[in-house]
Amino acid sequence: MDDETRYAAVRGRDARFDGVFFTCVTSTGIYCRPSCPARTPKRANVRFLPSAAAAASAGFRACRRCRPDAVPGSPEWNLRGDVVARAVRLIADGVVDREGVPGLAHRVGYSTRQLQRRLVAELGAGAAALARAQRAHTARLLLQSTELPVTEVAFAAGFASVRQFNDTIRELHDRTPGELRAAVGRARRRAGGGRPAGPPSGPGTGTCLLYTAD
Repeated sequence: MDDETRYAAVRGRDARFDGVFFTCVTSTGIYCRPSCPARTPKRANVRFLPSAAAAASAGFRACRRCRPDAVPGSPEWNLRGDVVARAVRLIADGVVDREGVPGLAHRVGYSTRQLQRRLVAELGAGAAALARAQRAHTARLLLQSTELPVTEVAFAAGFASVRQFNDTIRELHDRTPGELRAAVGRARRRAGGGRPAGPPSGPGTGTCLLYTAD
């Protein structure tokens, strides 16, 4: 393989060549995988080396976006899944609500457009839609397992207004918040169960909800 073929692989972000060679950018002192999502460097500023060790020995630093120094097969090496997993965790932590989609993209080291493409490819929805689903599922848990007033549920789940909360619950669950709560109350009475004591808590309350569908 000659350098022009290697550079063509870099321009195409061809992941098939990850681990086969490494791209060293002389203008920045960074080395990357061929599939790195960063802007393609100019051909005149590029050297190609056969290993991460060779790149490091030549004085280049590992790119923080594509992690060329990671062990092949590790979560860090499997970049696509790792980026999506980190984004999902941050969405569950409320980053989109606090910082918007651009803030989420910045945290995982991608442009907003690149992150949206990865999320849609892996999960079928962009960051805003995933955050909205997260809020809706959190609200449903609070409605069905606590006696918090509906207004408090709306804001505890991260909605900006009660109207937004009502519209989202109706759209995603095809019921009003009151109907969701009443349905659980009827089921509990039929089963002879007690009244809910408080909000759900503990690990796992949030992230997995993004993958739950009605």
